[in-house]
Amino acid sequence: MATRPVSSPTPTKAAALGPSRAFPRRTPRLSFTLIRASQSMESRNDRVFKELGLYSLKKKIEDAVSRAEMIAPTALELEEARRIRQEEVLHEYNLWDDLTRSNESLAALADAIKVVDDLKDLRYKAEEAKLITQLADMDIINHQLFKQAYKASLDVSKFLDRYEMSKLLNGPYDKEGACVTIQAGSEAIASEVWAEKMLCMYARWAEKHGFMGRVVEKYPFKGGSVRLATIEFESEYMYGYLLGERGTHRMVCNSLDGSGVDEACSARVDVIPLFLDGPVDLHIDENDIEISSWSCEDEQPGCSSKPAVTVCHIPSSITVQSSGERSHFANKIKAMNRLNAKLLVVASEHGVSDVRRIKRGAVASEWDHETREYMFRPQKSVRDLKTGIQLLDLNSVLDGNIDAFISSHISFRQVR
Repeated sequence: MATRPVSSPTPTKAAALGPSRAFPRRTPRLSFTLIRASQSMESRNDRVFKELGLYSLKKKIEDAVSRAEMIAPTALELEEARRIRQEEVLHEYNLWDDLTRSNESLAALADAIKVVDDLKDLRYKAEEAKLITQLADMDIINHQLFKQAYKASLDVSKFLDRYEMSKLLNGPYDKEGACVTIQAGSEAIASEVWAEKMLCMYARWAEKHGFMGRVVEKYPFKGGSVRLATIEFESEYMYGYLLGERGTHRMVCNSLDGSGVDEACSARVDVIPLFLDGPVDLHIDENDIEISSWSCEDEQPGCSSKPAVTVCHIPSSITVQSSGERSHFANKIKAMNRLNAKLLVVASEHGVSDVRRIKRGAVASEWDHETREYMFRPQKSVRDLKTGIQLLDLNSVLDGNIDAFISSHISFRQVR
Protein backbone atom coordinates (compact mmCIF):
# COMPACT_ATOMS: atom_id res chain seq x y z
CA MET A 1 0.00 0.00 0.00
CA ALA A 2 1.33 3.36 -0.89
CA THR A 3 2.35 5.56 2.01
CA ARG A 4 2.35 9.33 2.08
CA PRO A 5 5.85 10.71 2.78
CA VAL A 6 6.20 13.09 5.71
CA SER A 7 7.51 16.44 4.61
CA SER A 8 8.56 19.52 6.50
CA PRO A 9 9.00 23.13 5.36
CA THR A 10 12.23 23.81 3.49
CA PRO A 11 14.70 26.21 5.13
CA THR A 12 13.87 28.87 2.55
CA LYS A 13 10.15 28.70 3.25
CA ALA A 14 10.68 28.65 6.99
CA ALA A 15 12.87 31.73 6.83
CA ALA A 16 10.30 33.51 4.71
CA LEU A 17 7.62 32.79 7.27
CA GLY A 18 9.64 34.42 10.01
CA PRO A 19 10.47 33.10 13.51
CA SER A 20 6.88 33.08 14.71
CA ARG A 21 5.53 31.06 11.76
CA ALA A 22 8.32 28.56 11.11
CA PHE A 23 6.39 25.75 12.88
CA PRO A 24 8.95 25.31 15.69
CA ARG A 25 7.02 22.50 17.40
CA ARG A 26 5.79 20.32 14.55
CA THR A 27 9.10 19.49 12.89
CA PRO A 28 10.92 18.29 16.04
CA ARG A 29 7.93 16.12 16.95
CA LEU A 30 7.91 14.41 13.55
CA SER A 31 11.66 13.88 13.60
CA PHE A 32 11.44 12.35 17.06
CA THR A 33 8.75 9.94 15.90
CA LEU A 34 10.84 8.78 12.95
CA ILE A 35 13.91 8.25 15.13
CA ARG A 36 11.92 6.24 17.64
CA ALA A 37 10.48 4.04 14.89
CA SER A 38 13.97 3.40 13.49
CA GLN A 39 15.43 2.61 16.90
CA SER A 40 12.50 0.34 17.70
CA MET A 41 13.01 -1.62 14.47
CA GLU A 42 16.74 -2.06 15.10
CA SER A 43 16.24 -3.18 18.68
CA ARG A 44 13.53 -5.61 17.60
CA ASN A 45 15.84 -7.16 14.98
CA ASP A 46 18.64 -7.49 17.54
CA ARG A 47 16.24 -9.18 19.94
CA VAL A 48 15.23 -11.68 17.26
CA PHE A 49 18.84 -12.64 16.61
CA LYS A 50 19.53 -13.05 20.33
CA GLU A 51 16.42 -15.17 20.85
CA LEU A 52 17.27 -17.47 17.96
CA GLY A 53 20.86 -17.86 19.06
CA LEU A 54 23.91 -18.35 16.89
CA TYR A 55 23.40 -22.11 16.62
CA SER A 56 19.85 -21.74 15.37
CA LEU A 57 20.87 -19.02 12.92
CA LYS A 58 23.71 -21.18 11.64
CA LYS A 59 21.30 -24.07 11.07
CA LYS A 60 18.88 -21.87 9.10
CA ILE A 61 21.71 -20.49 6.98
CA GLU A 62 23.06 -23.96 6.24
CA ASP A 63 19.59 -25.20 5.23
CA ALA A 64 19.16 -22.31 2.79
CA VAL A 65 22.66 -22.84 1.35
CA SER A 66 22.05 -26.58 0.91
CA ARG A 67 18.79 -25.89 -0.86
CA ALA A 68 20.49 -23.41 -3.18
CA GLU A 69 23.34 -25.84 -3.94
CA MET A 70 20.79 -28.52 -4.80
CA ILE A 71 18.50 -26.42 -7.01
CA ALA A 72 20.57 -23.57 -8.47
CA PRO A 73 23.01 -25.53 -10.74
CA THR A 74 20.25 -27.47 -12.50
CA ALA A 75 17.98 -24.44 -12.69
CA LEU A 76 20.79 -22.30 -14.12
CA GLU A 77 21.58 -24.93 -16.73
CA LEU A 78 17.92 -25.16 -17.80
CA GLU A 79 17.46 -21.38 -17.91
CA GLU A 80 20.67 -20.93 -19.93
CA ALA A 81 19.35 -23.48 -22.42
CA ARG A 82 16.03 -21.63 -22.57
CA ARG A 83 17.86 -18.36 -23.23
CA ILE A 84 19.84 -19.93 -26.08
CA ARG A 85 16.65 -21.37 -27.61
CA GLN A 86 14.98 -17.97 -27.51
CA GLU A 87 17.97 -16.37 -29.22
CA GLU A 88 17.85 -19.04 -31.94
CA VAL A 89 14.14 -18.41 -32.47
CA LEU A 90 14.81 -14.72 -33.03
CA HIS A 91 17.53 -15.51 -35.57
CA GLU A 92 15.28 -17.84 -37.57
CA TYR A 93 12.93 -15.22 -38.99
CA ASN A 94 12.66 -11.54 -39.76
CA LEU A 95 11.34 -9.61 -36.78
CA TRP A 96 9.31 -7.35 -39.04
CA ASP A 97 7.33 -10.20 -40.65
CA ASP A 98 5.17 -10.84 -37.60
CA LEU A 99 5.28 -8.09 -35.00
CA THR A 100 3.07 -9.95 -32.52
CA ARG A 101 5.27 -13.03 -32.56
CA SER A 102 8.38 -10.86 -32.44
CA ASN A 103 7.18 -9.06 -29.32
CA GLU A 104 6.37 -12.38 -27.64
CA SER A 105 9.80 -13.79 -28.51
CA LEU A 106 11.61 -10.67 -27.32
CA ALA A 107 9.66 -10.73 -24.04
CA ALA A 108 10.51 -14.43 -23.56
CA LEU A 109 14.19 -13.72 -24.22
CA ALA A 110 14.23 -10.82 -21.76
CA ASP A 111 12.58 -13.02 -19.14
CA ALA A 112 15.11 -15.81 -19.69
CA ILE A 113 18.03 -13.38 -19.37
CA LYS A 114 16.59 -11.93 -16.16
CA VAL A 115 16.11 -15.38 -14.60
CA VAL A 116 19.68 -16.38 -15.51
CA ASP A 117 21.05 -13.20 -13.90
CA ASP A 118 18.92 -13.77 -10.79
CA LEU A 119 20.15 -17.35 -10.45
CA LYS A 120 23.77 -16.20 -10.73
CA ASP A 121 23.14 -13.61 -8.04
CA LEU A 122 21.48 -16.31 -5.93
CA ARG A 123 24.55 -18.53 -6.24
CA TYR A 124 26.79 -15.64 -5.17
CA LYS A 125 24.66 -14.95 -2.07
CA ALA A 126 24.64 -18.62 -1.14
CA GLU A 127 28.44 -18.83 -1.45
CA GLU A 128 28.81 -15.68 0.65
CA ALA A 129 26.57 -17.08 3.39
CA LYS A 130 28.41 -20.41 3.33
CA LEU A 131 31.81 -18.72 3.67
CA ILE A 132 30.65 -16.69 6.65
CA THR A 133 29.35 -19.78 8.46
CA GLN A 134 32.67 -21.53 7.84
CA LEU A 135 34.52 -18.57 9.33
CA ALA A 136 32.13 -18.69 12.28
CA ASP A 137 33.29 -22.23 13.02
CA MET A 138 36.82 -20.83 13.33
CA ASP A 139 35.67 -18.13 15.79
CA ILE A 140 37.06 -15.35 13.59
CA ILE A 141 33.80 -13.62 12.76
CA ASN A 142 31.72 -10.98 14.48
CA HIS A 143 28.01 -10.93 15.10
CA GLN A 144 27.27 -8.34 12.40
CA LEU A 145 28.72 -10.53 9.64
CA PHE A 146 26.69 -13.44 10.92
CA LYS A 147 23.57 -11.32 10.68
CA GLN A 148 24.58 -10.44 7.12
CA ALA A 149 24.82 -14.13 6.26
CA TYR A 150 21.41 -14.77 7.78
CA LYS A 151 19.81 -11.98 5.75
CA ALA A 152 21.47 -13.33 2.60
CA SER A 153 20.06 -16.78 3.36
CA LEU A 154 16.58 -15.27 3.71
CA ASP A 155 16.95 -13.70 0.26
CA VAL A 156 18.04 -17.07 -1.10
CA SER A 157 15.03 -18.86 0.39
CA LYS A 158 12.56 -16.24 -0.83
CA PHE A 159 13.93 -16.33 -4.37
CA LEU A 160 13.82 -20.13 -4.49
CA ASP A 161 10.24 -20.10 -3.23
CA ARG A 162 9.22 -17.67 -5.96
CA TYR A 163 11.18 -19.55 -8.61
CA GLU A 164 9.60 -22.89 -7.75
CA MET A 165 6.13 -21.34 -7.66
CA SER A 166 6.69 -19.64 -11.03
CA LYS A 167 7.32 -23.04 -12.60
CA LEU A 168 3.93 -24.19 -11.35
CA LEU A 169 2.16 -21.03 -12.52
CA ASN A 170 1.64 -21.97 -16.15
CA GLY A 171 -1.91 -20.70 -16.68
CA PRO A 172 -2.65 -18.35 -19.59
CA TYR A 173 -2.63 -15.23 -17.38
CA ASP A 174 -0.69 -16.40 -14.31
CA LYS A 175 2.31 -14.23 -15.17
CA GLU A 176 0.30 -11.00 -15.21
CA GLY A 177 -0.29 -8.52 -12.42
CA ALA A 178 -3.51 -8.62 -10.43
CA CYS A 179 -6.42 -6.35 -9.68
CA VAL A 180 -7.97 -7.39 -6.36
CA THR A 181 -11.37 -6.04 -5.32
CA ILE A 182 -12.63 -6.47 -1.75
CA GLN A 183 -16.30 -5.82 -1.07
CA ALA A 184 -18.17 -5.99 2.23
CA GLY A 185 -20.70 -8.81 2.26
CA SER A 186 -23.47 -6.55 3.55
CA GLU A 187 -24.11 -2.98 4.66
CA ALA A 188 -23.66 -3.97 8.30
CA ILE A 189 -20.81 -2.23 10.10
CA ALA A 190 -19.23 -5.57 11.07
CA SER A 191 -18.93 -6.61 7.41
CA GLU A 192 -17.37 -3.30 6.45
CA VAL A 193 -14.87 -3.51 9.31
CA TRP A 194 -14.05 -7.03 8.15
CA ALA A 195 -13.49 -5.78 4.59
CA GLU A 196 -11.00 -3.25 5.99
CA LYS A 197 -9.11 -6.05 7.77
CA MET A 198 -8.95 -8.02 4.52
CA LEU A 199 -7.57 -4.97 2.72
CA CYS A 200 -4.84 -4.60 5.36
CA MET A 201 -4.03 -8.33 5.13
CA TYR A 202 -3.27 -8.20 1.40
CA ALA A 203 -1.39 -4.92 1.75
CA ARG A 204 0.82 -6.41 4.48
CA TRP A 205 1.43 -9.54 2.40
CA ALA A 206 2.61 -7.44 -0.55
CA GLU A 207 4.76 -5.28 1.73
CA LYS A 208 6.49 -8.32 3.26
CA HIS A 209 7.47 -9.62 -0.19
CA GLY A 210 8.36 -6.28 -1.72
CA PHE A 211 5.63 -6.46 -4.35
CA MET A 212 4.35 -3.30 -5.99
CA GLY A 213 0.78 -2.67 -4.86
CA ARG A 214 -1.39 0.40 -4.51
CA VAL A 215 -4.94 1.05 -3.37
CA VAL A 216 -6.63 2.70 -6.35
CA GLU A 217 -10.18 2.77 -4.97
CA LYS A 218 -11.55 2.89 -1.47
CA TYR A 219 -15.13 3.62 -0.49
CA PRO A 220 -14.90 4.47 3.21
CA PHE A 221 -17.48 4.14 5.94
CA LYS A 222 -17.70 5.32 9.51
CA GLY A 223 -14.98 4.32 11.93
CA GLY A 224 -12.35 3.47 9.30
CA SER A 225 -14.22 0.58 7.69
CA VAL A 226 -14.71 0.22 3.94
CA ARG A 227 -17.56 -0.82 1.69
CA LEU A 228 -15.33 -1.61 -1.29
CA ALA A 229 -11.63 -1.31 -2.07
CA THR A 230 -9.45 -2.18 -5.04
CA ILE A 231 -5.72 -2.92 -5.01
CA GLU A 232 -3.61 -3.15 -8.15
CA PHE A 233 -0.48 -5.32 -7.93
CA GLU A 234 1.93 -4.45 -10.73
CA SER A 235 4.46 -7.25 -10.21
CA GLU A 236 4.77 -10.40 -12.29
CA TYR A 237 2.87 -13.56 -11.31
CA MET A 238 0.53 -11.67 -9.00
CA TYR A 239 -2.54 -13.09 -10.74
CA GLY A 240 -1.19 -16.62 -10.43
CA TYR A 241 -0.39 -16.10 -6.75
CA LEU A 242 -3.70 -14.49 -5.78
CA LEU A 243 -6.19 -16.35 -7.99
CA GLY A 244 -6.96 -18.75 -5.15
CA GLU A 245 -8.11 -15.83 -2.97
CA ARG A 246 -11.18 -15.33 -5.16
CA GLY A 247 -14.46 -15.99 -3.37
CA THR A 248 -16.11 -15.26 -0.03
CA HIS A 249 -14.05 -14.90 3.15
CA ARG A 250 -16.13 -15.37 6.31
CA MET A 251 -15.37 -14.21 9.82
CA VAL A 252 -17.06 -16.40 12.46
CA CYS A 253 -17.16 -16.12 16.24
CA ASN A 254 -19.33 -17.57 18.98
CA SER A 255 -21.79 -15.18 20.57
CA LEU A 256 -20.67 -13.52 23.79
CA ASP A 257 -24.02 -14.09 25.51
CA GLY A 258 -23.54 -17.86 25.57
CA SER A 259 -26.55 -18.55 23.35
CA GLY A 260 -24.49 -20.84 21.12
CA VAL A 261 -25.43 -18.90 18.00
CA ASP A 262 -22.51 -18.06 15.75
CA GLU A 263 -22.03 -14.48 14.66
CA ALA A 264 -20.64 -14.09 11.16
CA CYS A 265 -19.84 -11.48 8.56
CA SER A 266 -18.18 -11.76 5.19
CA ALA A 267 -16.23 -10.01 2.47
CA ARG A 268 -16.11 -10.96 -1.19
CA VAL A 269 -12.77 -11.00 -3.00
CA ASP A 270 -12.50 -10.81 -6.78
CA VAL A 271 -9.23 -11.20 -8.69
CA ILE A 272 -8.68 -10.38 -12.36
CA PRO A 273 -5.44 -10.09 -14.35
CA LEU A 274 -3.75 -6.73 -14.70
CA PHE A 275 -1.94 -6.88 -18.03
CA LEU A 276 1.53 -5.45 -17.49
CA ASP A 277 2.32 -4.95 -21.19
CA GLY A 278 -0.85 -2.97 -21.81
CA PRO A 279 -4.60 -3.65 -21.85
CA VAL A 280 -6.28 -6.17 -24.16
CA ASP A 281 -9.10 -5.05 -26.44
CA LEU A 282 -11.73 -7.68 -27.28
CA HIS A 283 -13.63 -5.34 -29.63
CA ILE A 284 -16.91 -5.94 -27.83
CA ASP A 285 -20.04 -4.90 -29.69
CA GLU A 286 -21.28 -1.57 -28.36
CA ASN A 287 -24.84 -2.96 -28.28
CA ASP A 288 -23.68 -5.56 -25.73
CA ILE A 289 -22.46 -2.92 -23.27
CA GLU A 290 -24.38 -0.71 -20.88
CA ILE A 291 -22.44 2.20 -19.37
CA SER A 292 -23.70 4.27 -16.45
CA SER A 293 -22.10 7.15 -14.59
CA TRP A 294 -22.46 8.17 -10.97
CA SER A 295 -20.61 10.07 -8.26
CA CYS A 296 -18.96 8.67 -5.16
CA GLU A 297 -17.56 10.37 -2.10
CA ASP A 298 -13.83 10.82 -1.88
CA GLU A 299 -12.11 8.93 0.94
CA GLN A 300 -10.50 12.17 2.10
CA PRO A 301 -12.86 14.22 4.30
CA GLY A 302 -13.87 17.55 2.83
CA CYS A 303 -13.06 16.58 -0.75
CA SER A 304 -15.61 16.74 -3.54
CA SER A 305 -17.19 13.64 -5.02
CA LYS A 306 -15.37 11.70 -7.75
CA PRO A 307 -16.73 10.60 -11.13
CA ALA A 308 -17.38 6.87 -11.31
CA VAL A 309 -18.31 4.57 -14.18
CA THR A 310 -20.06 1.20 -14.19
CA VAL A 311 -19.93 -1.04 -17.27
CA CYS A 312 -22.22 -4.05 -17.70
CA HIS A 313 -21.72 -6.74 -20.33
CA ILE A 314 -25.34 -7.56 -21.14
CA PRO A 315 -24.97 -11.13 -22.55
CA SER A 316 -23.09 -12.39 -19.46
CA SER A 317 -24.37 -9.83 -16.90
CA ILE A 318 -20.76 -9.24 -15.82
CA THR A 319 -20.44 -5.81 -14.21
CA VAL A 320 -17.31 -3.83 -13.36
CA GLN A 321 -16.69 -0.31 -12.17
CA SER A 322 -13.95 2.27 -11.76
CA SER A 323 -13.76 5.41 -9.65
CA GLY A 324 -10.06 5.77 -8.89
CA GLU A 325 -9.24 8.06 -11.79
CA ARG A 326 -9.75 11.82 -11.82
CA SER A 327 -11.96 12.08 -14.90
CA HIS A 328 -15.04 10.35 -16.22
CA PHE A 329 -13.21 9.40 -19.44
CA ALA A 330 -10.26 7.82 -17.60
CA ASN A 331 -12.62 5.80 -15.38
CA LYS A 332 -14.49 4.61 -18.46
CA ILE A 333 -11.24 3.40 -20.06
CA LYS A 334 -10.18 1.59 -16.88
CA ALA A 335 -13.62 -0.01 -16.46
CA MET A 336 -13.49 -1.30 -20.04
CA ASN A 337 -10.00 -2.72 -19.43
CA ARG A 338 -11.29 -4.54 -16.36
CA LEU A 339 -14.29 -5.86 -18.28
CA ASN A 340 -12.03 -7.22 -21.03
CA ALA A 341 -9.80 -8.90 -18.45
CA LYS A 342 -12.76 -10.43 -16.65
CA LEU A 343 -14.31 -11.72 -19.87
CA LEU A 344 -11.01 -13.28 -20.91
CA VAL A 345 -10.76 -15.15 -17.61
CA VAL A 346 -14.36 -16.36 -17.71
CA ALA A 347 -14.06 -17.47 -21.34
CA SER A 348 -10.86 -19.38 -20.53
CA GLU A 349 -12.35 -21.09 -17.47
CA HIS A 350 -15.52 -22.07 -19.37
CA GLY A 351 -13.64 -23.21 -22.46
CA VAL A 352 -15.35 -20.85 -24.90
CA SER A 353 -13.69 -18.78 -27.60
CA ASP A 354 -16.51 -16.24 -27.98
CA VAL A 355 -17.39 -14.18 -24.91
CA ARG A 356 -20.98 -13.91 -26.19
CA ARG A 357 -21.41 -17.62 -25.45
CA ILE A 358 -20.84 -17.15 -21.71
CA LYS A 359 -24.04 -18.10 -19.91
CA ARG A 360 -25.77 -15.53 -17.76
CA GLY A 361 -25.30 -16.33 -14.06
CA ALA A 362 -22.35 -18.66 -14.60
CA VAL A 363 -19.94 -16.09 -13.20
CA ALA A 364 -21.90 -15.60 -9.99
CA SER A 365 -22.00 -19.33 -9.27
CA GLU A 366 -18.26 -19.61 -9.93
CA TRP A 367 -17.07 -16.65 -7.86
CA ASP A 368 -19.50 -16.59 -4.94
CA HIS A 369 -18.32 -19.82 -3.33
CA GLU A 370 -16.70 -19.72 0.11
CA THR A 371 -12.92 -19.62 0.13
CA ARG A 372 -11.81 -19.25 3.73
CA GLU A 373 -13.21 -19.17 7.25
CA TYR A 374 -11.62 -17.07 10.00
CA MET A 375 -12.57 -18.18 13.52
CA PHE A 376 -12.22 -15.54 16.27
CA ARG A 377 -13.85 -17.49 19.09
CA PRO A 378 -13.42 -19.83 20.84
CA GLN A 379 -10.22 -20.77 18.98
CA LYS A 380 -8.39 -18.28 16.81
CA SER A 381 -7.79 -20.23 13.61
CA VAL A 382 -8.15 -19.97 9.84
CA ARG A 383 -9.47 -22.79 7.66
CA ASP A 384 -9.26 -22.88 3.89
CA LEU A 385 -12.42 -24.45 2.51
CA LYS A 386 -10.94 -25.30 -0.90
CA THR A 387 -7.80 -27.16 0.13
CA GLY A 388 -8.61 -28.09 3.74
CA ILE A 389 -5.46 -26.50 5.16
CA GLN A 390 -5.87 -24.95 8.62
CA LEU A 391 -3.62 -22.55 10.54
CA LEU A 392 -3.99 -21.89 14.27
CA ASP A 393 -2.54 -18.37 14.27
CA LEU A 394 -5.30 -15.99 13.19
CA ASN A 395 -3.38 -12.82 14.05
CA SER A 396 -0.42 -13.92 11.95
CA VAL A 397 -2.67 -14.55 8.94
CA LEU A 398 -4.33 -11.15 9.27
CA ASP A 399 -0.84 -9.64 9.42
CA GLY A 400 -0.25 -10.86 5.87
CA ASN A 401 1.28 -14.30 6.42
CA ILE A 402 -0.85 -16.11 3.83
CA ASP A 403 1.90 -17.86 1.86
CA ALA A 404 0.78 -21.29 3.10
CA PHE A 405 -2.68 -20.73 1.64
CA ILE A 406 -1.29 -19.36 -1.62
CA SER A 407 1.07 -22.32 -2.06
CA SER A 408 -1.67 -24.84 -1.29
CA HIS A 409 -4.00 -23.20 -3.83
CA ILE A 410 -1.34 -23.31 -6.53
CA SER A 411 -0.67 -26.99 -5.83
CA PHE A 412 -4.41 -27.66 -5.72
CA ARG A 413 -4.86 -26.17 -9.19
CA GLN A 414 -2.13 -28.43 -10.57
CA VAL A 415 -3.93 -31.65 -9.59
CA ARG A 416 -7.43 -30.61 -10.65
